[in-house]
Amino acid sequence: MLAIHTKYIPATNTRGSRVKAYTVRFSGKPITATVPFAHEHDTLGAHFEAVKALVKLNKLDWDISTMCYGDSADGKGYTFCFPCSKIGDLK
Repeated sequence: MLAIHTKYIPATNTRGSRVKAYTVRFSGKPITATVPFAHEHDTLGAHFEAVKALVKLNKLDWDISTMCYGDSADGKGYTFCFPCSKIGDLK
């Protein structure tokens, strides 16, 4: 299953708050995108903006319109995945 993880990066004295999206290509190469926190959205929306940036920046042909999401294990962001990987498909 392919998953895209996000995490919130707090503001510093020189940079505003950001959201980083990251995953690993099927080849094993990591890919990332970091965007300013989109304050016009709620928290989930700001994290999804980072997912959209990751897909666009890396020219990925992924349909993200039906992604599922949940809190990340570390509590710092979200994990987005595609609905094509389902427990019900296991035999």
